[in-house]
Amino acid sequence: MTEIAPSGAHRRVPLALGACLVSFAVFWAAQRAAHVSMVDLMVYRAEGAVVRAGGDLYALRATAARLPTTYPPFAALLFTPLSLPDTALLRTLATAGNLALLVVFVRLSLQLVGHARAEAVWWIAGAAVWCEPVWTTLRYGQINLLLAVLVLWDLTRRPPGGHDRWSGVGLGLAAAVKLTPALFPVFLLATGLVVRLRGGRGGPWLPHARGAAVTFAGATLLAAAVLPYDSWRFWTHMVFRASRVGAAGDTANQALRGVLARLLHTADPAAAWTAGAAVLTVLGLAAAVRAEVRGLRAWAVCACAVTALLVSPVSWTHHWVWCVPLVLLLWTRGHRAAALATVLVFWSYLPWWVPHGAGRPELHLGSAELLLSAGYGVAGVLFLALTGTSSPRSGAGEVRVKP
Repeated sequence: MTEIAPSGAHRRVPLALGACLVSFAVFWAAQRAAHVSMVDLMVYRAEGAVVRAGGDLYALRATAARLPTTYPPFAALLFTPLSLPDTALLRTLATAGNLALLVVFVRLSLQLVGHARAEAVWWIAGAAVWCEPVWTTLRYGQINLLLAVLVLWDLTRRPPGGHDRWSGVGLGLAAAVKLTPALFPVFLLATGLVVRLRGGRGGPWLPHARGAAVTFAGATLLAAAVLPYDSWRFWTHMVFRASRVGAAGDTANQALRGVLARLLHTADPAAAWTAGAAVLTVLGLAAAVRAEVRGLRAWAVCACAVTALLVSPVSWTHHWVWCVPLVLLLWTRGHRAAALATVLVFWSYLPWWVPHGAGRPELHLGSAELLLSAGYGVAGVLFLALTGTSSPRSGAGEVRVKP
């Protein structure tokens, strides 16, 4: 009997999978060699322990760095199981889980831009683990990949124009854990209202936004029922204290507030940031809505993500895992130079090239150092500008939603 040779696709997938696993193994070894503390994971673990013990969640100061609780109470409920395993096992599970989430995130990102080939997922995941936001997410044991997966799952799971009872669940849960993703339901609401003002029915955007709002409200009310005191403190006081998250001028803060703090050499650029964030929110949402109503879902989603990162009081470098779909979008739409420049920014660990640390030397940087320290923010603003000039032709192959 004549043997049938395996197709090229069947040969490429195992090769890509093997390369990804080798990359992950080298990454894991490098993390262990660096003796990473996974400090944020330890904070989550401490929050879970406080919930189990019935303590004061927002009086917590965890780890040697005495880090506070900064997320809404619903997040602490989800962190409760993290207090059960010992720290060594927890670090192992968190690293493995984040690597698995990275693969899912890449798969959803490729689906968003319309190029979800199996071998591409493994090649890109193997490379993406080395970009600074992903590396730092795993180093700290952060939840950025989980939140990004929830958002992309929600925004790519239905066929064009479709929605069901699960629409908005991912967005609502992500926003209940951390407030930054809440801009996505606002984007859906704004898109639906714009379509309705133009004579359309506003669907599926308005039902999708409503589903996200209901899910967010349900998760928040659940947390209030279990943790009434902590919920009251967070929503009436802690939510307004951006300084609890960290120093605005820290080089790791790549939000507009951090860029302005370093540019103006001040620890708190309050007025400048408030005005700038308001303008940037309007312009960013306008770019996202414009892209969405023109059928450019990938541009719209990435623009909304970038806007949320820029206008948040603090967006640490590890929050910028959205650089992965940004690069894929730029590359697949023919913006090769922009894609390569974005890779250079996010894979070069740019913010850490400038003086930083104790004493806040970031507030005394020269011109060249200021530019380096603002690399992620500048890349985000340039992407929003490009989104504003994108055309329907440049959206070929991506997830489309029609009025």
